[in-house]
Amino acid sequence: MSGDELRLWAAARADELPGTTVDQPFGPEVDVYRVRERMFMAMSSTGRTSVTLKSAPEDAKALRETFEAIVPGYHMNKRHWITLQADGTLEQDLVEELVTEAYRLVVAKLPRAQRPVDPDLFLSASRADPDRP
Repeated sequence: MSGDELRLWAAARADELPGTTVDQPFGPEVDVYRVRERMFMAMSSTGRTSVTLKSAPEDAKALRETFEAIVPGYHMNKRHWITLQADGTLEQDLVEELVTEAYRLVVAKLPRAQRPVDPDLFLSASRADPDRP
C-alpha cells in the first residue's frame, strides 16, 4: 500500500460516516476529520503520508505491538492516538476498521442529543453487514 492508497482508503471510509466534516486548521497539508467539531482523524500529505486516529489506550498499545506501521500518534497524546504509516503492510480492511473505531470512540463521548448514530449499535451493524457504514 502506497501513501496515496492509505489516504484514499482512510478518507473514503471517513467520508461514509454520518456527520463527518473535513477542515484544514493546521494548513493545507493536513486534513482533519471531525464529527460534531471533535477530531477523530488527521491525514498528512507532506513528507511521508500518515493517518493519525483516535484509539482506546488498550487497543493502541496492542496495535503498536502487532504492526510496525502503527506507531504512537504523531504530535498527539501517545496513549489515545495512533499513527498509521504507509509502509505497504497494512490491509485496507484494517485501515477502514480503525477509522470506524476512531469515529465511534468520538461519537460515544458526545452528548446523546448530538450523536449522529448510536455508537454501540453502529459498530455492531457495520461489522455484521459490510455494505453498511
